[in-house]
Amino acid sequence: MPGQTADESLMAQRLVEALGLDHIEPEAIAPDAPLFGSSDEGIGLDSIDALEIALMIQQRYGIELRSDDAATKSAFASLRSLTGHVLQRRTT
Repeated sequence: MPGQTADESLMAQRLVEALGLDHIEPEAIAPDAPLFGSSDEGIGLDSIDALEIALMIQQRYGIELRSDDAATKSAFASLRSLTGHVLQRRTT
């Protein structure tokens, strides 16, 4: 499995900080593992965490993630998809 890119590593660090995930090392978050739900591979985030992530992204990147946007919903699938979504929105 490919490791995190530099952008994914930064996003993982920011997720761990924003969500207070002291029990998770940022580099241990697999880029393609699900962020939400109870998957053994994922980190098991919930809807409250999604709100915290959206707030962090708005503060750090100046991007508003709207819950009624289908692209936003798919962006929350994994670290890789979230990072890609933010980078794409940031450059457009």
